[in-house]
Amino acid sequence: MALAKTGAAAREPARALSPFAVRQFRFWLTNYRRTWRGTVFSGLLNPVLYLGAMGLGLGSLVDAHGTASLGGVSYLQFLAPGLLASAAMQMAMGESTWPVFGSVKWLKTYQAAAATPLRPADLYYGHLLFTAMRLALNSVVFLVVMAAFGAVRSPWVIAALPVAVLTGLAFAAPLEAFAITCKKETAFLLIFRFGIIPLFLFSGTFFPITQLPAVIRPLAYVTPLWHGVVLCRSLSLGTATPGEALIHVGYLLALTCAGSFFACLAYQRRLYA
Repeated sequence: MALAKTGAAAREPARALSPFAVRQFRFWLTNYRRTWRGTVFSGLLNPVLYLGAMGLGLGSLVDAHGTASLGGVSYLQFLAPGLLASAAMQMAMGESTWPVFGSVKWLKTYQAAAATPLRPADLYYGHLLFTAMRLALNSVVFLVVMAAFGAVRSPWVIAALPVAVLTGLAFAAPLEAFAITCKKETAFLLIFRFGIIPLFLFSGTFFPITQLPAVIRPLAYVTPLWHGVVLCRSLSLGTATPGEALIHVGYLLALTCAGSFFACLAYQRRLYA
């Protein structure tokens, strides 16, 4: 009877920050304590190399031909906040695909956890909380590098940190919903090649969307990365308005909530099938 009650309780909906979800977050945090040194170099070198090569190197050529199309700011100041949002997207891709797939396919840690009072939603929200922590840490490092390069114009850039985290979560939530259903990891390579890379190149990170052909411009406007890039950039440059910020944040929140809803359903079906 006790086991039956435990199993029934495990199938009940879980709150996002339930004690069990926090325990699952602590599980990922324990793993990260053993591997964090390997992420320090990439977290620091990526912004240094991107801002040095693209912001200063390529930027010197762009600035020499005028910056009217960039709003009168240097290319480094235009590029840096866009890269902040793009880096969050790429980290979300890495954290919400192979780790989830490995937990259910290779290591079987999710199956083991599902045999305890932890609910599938606890497993999802615990990992999403860990992803948010990773996004926050990397975004702080990226912002410090931006400031060191002189790419910040407004103190409002501090508000770009939660925006970058939210941009990453807008990708992480639906990607986790997909990753838990995958039978083969090759699907992630397709997502990266035909999804993440095109978004990285054509969502306003490196040049204004207005430079794209009018036919494909609307496609860029509906991508979550464009909303994150535009809001991070306007905050960094000090040109953000409350109305604009509300639209972008609302869009990213809606994607995160929708992705979380479907992720909880997918976790339930995969672990209790």
